[in-house]
Amino acid sequence: MAKRSNESLPWAFFGAGGFVSAFLMPVHIFLFGIAIPLMWIAGPTQASLLALIQHPLTKLYIFGFCALCFLHAAHRIRSSLIDTLRIKHLDTALGVICYGAAIVGSIIALIVVIRIP
Repeated sequence: MAKRSNESLPWAFFGAGGFVSAFLMPVHIFLFGIAIPLMWIAGPTQASLLALIQHPLTKLYIFGFCALCFLHAAHRIRSSLIDTLRIKHLDTALGVICYGAAIVGSIIALIVVIRIP
């Protein structure tokens, strides 16, 4: 019987983070980085944006968005470093560094989201 791999959880986060990075990130960049500054669409007022950001579901969305992007990047960087530099012997150390950085980034995102007034 083949030994079971423990890669399923990182791959699940990689897939979910890939979806967020590929489909939702460009929408945010287009809206808040291009369309609203160039006045192609009317931007939200400060009061309405503050009310939206204060909603618990929006806070959950922002945290999930950031955490999944961090975990996706961690898995991609770890896999790319192992494959391109051929350093399979450092797999565990790279995993600790990459996923540790993703977890730290996610915790910082959580703190920022909780501190939104």
